[in-house]
Amino acid sequence: QLQVAESGGGLVQPGGSLRLSCAPSRFTFDGYAIGWFRQAPGKESEEVSCMSGSGGRTNYAHSVKGRFTISRDNAKNTVYLQMNSLKPADTALYFCVASLALDPKRDCGGSLPLAWHYWGQGTQVTVSS
Repeated sequence: QLQVAESGGGLVQPGGSLRLSCAPSRFTFDGYAIGWFRQAPGKESEEVSCMSGSGGRTNYAHSVKGRFTISRDNAKNTVYLQMNSLKPADTALYFCVASLALDPKRDCGGSLPLAWHYWGQGTQVTVSS
C-alpha cells in the first residue's frame, strides 16, 4: 500500500522552530506534487504549503508566508516543512500530502484544483509557553 508518513512534530515555545519531515512508503516523490495541510481543533483544514512536481513552484498560505519553507531532498526521498517564528495559532495536526503531477494545470500553483491522493496520519505541533 502506498502511503506517506510525517515526523518531527512536538511542543515548542512561541518564537521557536520545528522541522517536519515526510517520507513515502513504496514509491518515490520524484514527479509528485507535495504539500502540507494542518487542522486545528474546531477549525477546517488549511493548506499550508505545496511544491510542484518539478520543484519549481511553491505556494504558501498567507498565515505562514515568510515563516515556513517547504523543500524536498530527492536524494533522501524526503520532503520538509521548516517552521520558524512559531505562534500559538500554528498549533495543529500537520499532514503531509502528495499527488502524482502529470498535468501542469493540476499541480501546485496550477490553474485547476489539485486532488491530493496520499495523506499521512499527521504529526502534532503544539506552540505554547
